[in-house]
Amino acid sequence: MPTEPFPLTWLYVPGDRPRVVTKALASGADVVLVDLEDAVAPDRKEYARTATAELLAEPPLVPVHVRVNALSTPLAAADLTALAPLPGLSGLRLPKVTSPAEVVHVAEGFAPAEGGAIPLYALLESALGVERAYAVATSHPSLKGITLGEADLRADLGVRSDTALDWPRSRVVLAARAASLPPPAQSMHPDTKDLDGLARSCDHGRALGFLGRTAIHPRQLPVIERAYLPTQEEIEAAEGIVQAAAKEPGAQALPDGRFIDAAVVASAHRTLSLARRAASSPSGV
Repeated sequence: MPTEPFPLTWLYVPGDRPRVVTKALASGADVVLVDLEDAVAPDRKEYARTATAELLAEPPLVPVHVRVNALSTPLAAADLTALAPLPGLSGLRLPKVTSPAEVVHVAEGFAPAEGGAIPLYALLESALGVERAYAVATSHPSLKGITLGEADLRADLGVRSDTALDWPRSRVVLAARAASLPPPAQSMHPDTKDLDGLARSCDHGRALGFLGRTAIHPRQLPVIERAYLPTQEEIEAAEGIVQAAAKEPGAQALPDGRFIDAAVVASAHRTLSLARRAASSPSGV
């Protein structure tokens, strides 16, 4: 199955619109997320599943993940049965996860017959899911990431302020780190024309510890990538830290007064890894 290094942009597309999916594969997104759940009307679910299975019969050029229907519904079993064995599937997004048992059920009940494991990603979209974030994050080796589904979480909590979600956001970032999973990607920004608001929101998400973001329109992708790639100033600072650490291992104070230790050096290496991604990006972002 395809893999994707440092994914920063994840583009959702409805599974019942194959031509839109084809366009998404050429959009520049790091990962295309084919949605069989909320974006598909009930009478289009079977068609969406069939169309997605046809797409994944061969590995596409871009990694494709599929968000199946809620695991509490019969639709999810049909989705998983049809899609799990396909060679073009890079990952499964499991919506509305509230317990580790749900992840284990998918990981052990729908593994490909030829062996191997399907990378799973759990969406925490309720108060109960957030409360169990670490238990879900450590539920099975096949689980490769967790993140929030903020639209459903807002409804569940009855909150109106965006800042009211900062605690659940931090909870999920902490749970992912404690479970040695990659930093979560931010939940999507619902206004596809509000690019300035998207940029501000991405800056806030990056400050909270997220890495990358889901999108619902290709115009959002460059904004997300710019927000999550390091600035020139950050790159230069990281280079200085790495060079100083190479000359003199261990904790030290730099001439400009900055104190560095192993944790600071590790963060600097991560910054430079992301910078190398920017240098090799076809978009030049």
